[in-house]
Amino acid sequence: MKTNHLILAFIAFLSINSFSYSQAFSQEIGATIGPVAFKSDYGLRGNSETNFGNVGFGVGLMHYINFSFRADCNCYSDDTYFNDHFKIRTELDYHVTGLDHFGKFAEKNDDNGLRLRSMHGKAKVLEIGPSLEWYFRSIRDFDGGNFNFAPYASLGIHYVSYSPEATTDLPGTIGSPSNTYPTFVAPPGEDPYIDTTSSSTYALVWSVGTRYRLNDDSDLVLDARWHYYGSDFVDGLDHNNPQNKANDWIFWLNIGYVYYLD
Repeated sequence: MKTNHLILAFIAFLSINSFSYSQAFSQEIGATIGPVAFKSDYGLRGNSETNFGNVGFGVGLMHYINFSFRADCNCYSDDTYFNDHFKIRTELDYHVTGLDHFGKFAEKNDDNGLRLRSMHGKAKVLEIGPSLEWYFRSIRDFDGGNFNFAPYASLGIHYVSYSPEATTDLPGTIGSPSNTYPTFVAPPGEDPYIDTTSSSTYALVWSVGTRYRLNDDSDLVLDARWHYYGSDFVDGLDHNNPQNKANDWIFWLNIGYVYYLD
């Protein structure tokens, strides 16, 4: 938990400095929506039913610092590589995904197959944090209307608050050997493999995307994004078995709208 507090303080520091920089540079705001594929302990790795079945929906609000243009003088800033190729994006995201078990083990006509099919989850996640966007082409030329597309890549870190759910259609409380697949039942003396306590962690965020110029005041944004979480309990499950090779992560394909304030 101390690590999460340090991450939150670091994010707050970056965000505050971003807003202070905005007094000398221009600002943009936006919103984004799109499907979220949640990669977790539900389902089988690489299974197409899992990939397309455990898909939720996300929304986000965004704020940008544009270093290429100064709002205080309504003029271009110094023509440096950083000013002309980088923006800082600060965002608030929320996504929800319903989770089920798919694949050959869940399809078996036995008690364990029934236990898997009867188990359901939900991941509810709120994230906030900054990212640094690098634009392959000149931001100044894009803002000036010299071309319509501005591809970019970004890297950032988010503070994450999550609240998972896990239930079963079978009698009893989820986590007992009678109604839960053996993989998710912890041996005596170990912490439970199912924990739906609300908690927090961090996410490493990277993305690739492009802007499309609509007019002098606004852009469309198409973004493909990966969030890798610092916890494996974002979905409520974390088991100590060889097949559990990574923490929870998401792939988020979203489309957004950005409006230039200055």
